[in-house]
Amino acid sequence: MKSLVKAVALVVVLAAPVASFAQSEQPLTRAEVQAQLKQIEQAGYQPGKSTDSSYPADIQAAEARVAAQNATAQADTTGYGPTATGSSQAGGNAGGASPAQ
Repeated sequence: MKSLVKAVALVVVLAAPVASFAQSEQPLTRAEVQAQLKQIEQAGYQPGKSTDSSYPADIQAAEARVAAQNATAQADTTGYGPTATGSSQAGGNAGGASPAQ
């Protein structure tokens, strides 16, 4: 009987963290959805003018523009500056000359 109680207690202890992670993502609020719709419309999507054949392409193009704008805005607010590009090499001779013998 004691082993059954220990087993149940162990299962409860191990299952508790899993249950707490199940609800970690919050749903969007009405204001957030309205802001997203406004942002997509400002990116060029016009819901009244789209047709069945152009709908997927139109909305995807507008979403891509919004994602690019959001990525640019995110990059500007990090405070770390732009990504460094270029290369360097260590250990070589200056000017490519071989050592004197």
